[in-house]
Amino acid sequence: MSIEQVSQTDMLAEFRERLKKLVEENQQYAAKIKENETVALKLQGAIETLEYYNPQTMSAPPDEETVEETEEETAE
Repeated sequence: MSIEQVSQTDMLAEFRERLKKLVEENQQYAAKIKENETVALKLQGAIETLEYYNPQTMSAPPDEETVEETEEETAE
């Protein structure tokens, strides 16, 4: 197995290029995180609004008796 000899100039250029790509990638991830946070806040607001106007949601489902009574009434 031979060891590849690379000049310091080439190494420096390669390291700078890798650093540049990583910085760009981090900026893209940061933008995506901000976008996701914005969407999450909008969804949270929509959920809270729906729960406020309709308290019988998935977080507080209706009683099973009420559902069964409604189904029986519908069958008649």
